[in-house]
Parts: sequence; structure tokens; C-alpha cells
Amino acid sequence: MSTTYLTLANNVLQELNEVALTSSNFSSSRGIQTSIKNFVNKAIHDIYNEAGEIPALHTTASVSTIQGAQEYALESDMRKVDWDSFFLKPNELITNGEFTSNINSWTTIAGAGSAAYTSTGNGRLRLNDYAAYQSISTTVNKIYKLQLKFYDTVSVGQALKIQVGTAAEGTQNLNTTATVTNFGAGKVFETTFTATAQTTFITLNNTSTSTNLDIDYIRVSRDDVVPRKLQYISYDDWLQRFKKVDSDNNEGSYAVPVYVYRKPNYSSYGLSPIPDADDYSIEYDYYQTHTELSAHGDTLSLPDRFRPLIVDRAKYYTYMLRSDPQHATLADRDFQRKLKLLRVDYASRQEYMKDSRITAGYSGIVTN
Repeated sequence: MSTTYLTLANNVLQELNEVALTSSNFSSSRGIQTSIKNFVNKAIHDIYNEAGEIPALHTTASVSTIQGAQEYALESDMRKVDWDSFFLKPNELITNGEFTSNINSWTTIAGAGSAAYTSTGNGRLRLNDYAAYQSISTTVNKIYKLQLKFYDTVSVGQALKIQVGTAAEGTQNLNTTATVTNFGAGKVFETTFTATAQTTFITLNNTSTSTNLDIDYIRVSRDDVVPRKLQYISYDDWLQRFKKVDSDNNEGSYAVPVYVYRKPNYSSYGLSPIPDADDYSIEYDYYQTHTELSAHGDTLSLPDRFRPLIVDRAKYYTYMLRSDPQHATLADRDFQRKLKLLRVDYASRQEYMKDSRITAGYSGIVTN
């Protein structure tokens, strides 16, 4: 269980032989109790500032590009961005295509059987003489890749109909079937279709009551967008090499982004070339700013084993308040020792070593 603000404050109060707080009087604390509450938050700030990249605050951001838009805002809760993690990939157009906990966003078409969510696997859409469809936004004349995985639960070889068109069960863009042959393992089916309208309907149809066809996942994205890592360059590098082309206000210079650079305001980033479509997703890793503890039940983002580290730092500030440098020095020594353990466990480091040397003209033959 995560350590609460009340527990942390009382840990410090008890070590200093002060009266502990309760959940009922926590918000009305006075004197040294209030000071220690503040010192607990100050200690947590110190840990985050000293340790840097803490896994508990790690998360991933994703934003869709806008055709012709070069600058994008960083997340508002951003503390530190991993600029080497920027990655471009095609937008996933299906909503709730993994069926993790429900079949929301899918409309069912009645048959003699049923359509329902099943918790089998990681969650699946179960069709029994029923169909389900979803509409997605597409660009006319663009090619899209469709991939799905499904299971035949009673191994009868029933075909799943996959239909793509301009309406539910429409077949203007695709009309095909897939059948599981390796029963128990399921089947991964891939195909492509060319969109003929701005709104395209994806329909999955089991026309038989003799078996359940369980859809494990379905994914649809642009086929011509190759996932790639974006290269980070400095703002000055962008100014010297790419600003002239990017500032030309010419649609002909728009393309799939290759570079990412941080804007001087530290709150946004730019892409170069300027995106030529709305069909890309930009993903990157970053570390969030932590939320300061406030209510007695607020919990610590760090693991519980680092509670003594916070207590030591809060004691240091309390001893300084009391003009007791000797005990403050002892508390700081304990804090610094435990901080080293935190850095060992949580500081970012390479998981492996690699040889980055380049050998020019090596033929594999060694001569004397």
C-alpha cells in the first residue's frame, strides 16, 4: 500500500518526539506539525530534483499531426522529455479495437444469435450469427492496411466475413472471408483496401450459429506510412538547415516528418519537414511533474521503501528550523547515503553496451 501524507508526517513527528496528527485534525495542524507537513513536501521535491528520471513518473504522450502544422505543445504536466524517444507511426483509426474491457464504439447488427464481450484472453468481441461495425475517417484514394486476429471456438472452420464499404455491411472497398485452420491458435489476417469515401465502414460478420468467432483485435491504418524514429536536432541546427524550406509556405515542401527539435520556449516542439497529412501519430516518452501532497490520504508516488529517505530530509529541515546544526548534519548524512541507493535503482542507464566504431575499407584480410 502506498504511504499516505499522514503517515509520512507522523513518522517525522514521532522521531522528533512530537504529538502525532490524526485524519480529523490533519487539516487544522498548527506550529511544528504544520512545519513538518511542509518539510515532507519539500523533501519529496528534493528527491525528484536530485534523482531526475524516476520510473514512477514515466509516461508516454501521443499526438496526431495536423497537415501544415509545424509546432506542437508538449504535455502540460511535463517535467523532462526524452528527446531520443520521438517516434512517428500511422494513426490507429479503429476505436476500441483491442476489446480490453468491453465492445463499446461498435454497433451490432442482429442475427439469430448474439454479439457480446468476452473476457477470454485480453478481452474479445464474440460473434454468433451476428455482425458488428464501426465507421472511421479515411482519405479518398489512399490505401489502408487492415489486420485482425480471431478464434474459432469450436473448431468447425466457420468463415468470418470482413466487409469494407461506404455503409454498414458495404462491400465497395473490400469483401472477403478468413478461416481459422490452426484451431486453438487463432488466425492473424491481413489485407489492404483503397478508400472511396471520407467515411468508411468496417464490418465483421459471423453468419452461423454453429460456432462463436472471437475477435481478439482489429487494427486499421494508412499502408503508405512507415513507422520511423524521428531524429532530434537542436533549434540552431533547424535554423541553419531547414527553416528556409519549412517557412516557404508551400504545400509542395510538406512531407513525412524526419526531424524533431525543441523550441526555445521549452513548452513546445517542431517537426521538419512540416507534416503533409493528418494521418500520423507522434509518440514520445517523458517524465511528469509530481503532484504535491495536500490531504491526509494523499499517497506518495515513490515506492514505500523510500519513506525513510523523506523522513530524513524532513528531519534535516526541522533541525535547521530549530537551529540544531549537529543533528541536521546527521540527518543530511543519512539522506545522502539513501539517496545514492535511489540513484542506483532509478537513474537511467544503458542496459547493454555496443560498439559504435566504424571501420573504413576493411576487407576481412589481415596483412603484415
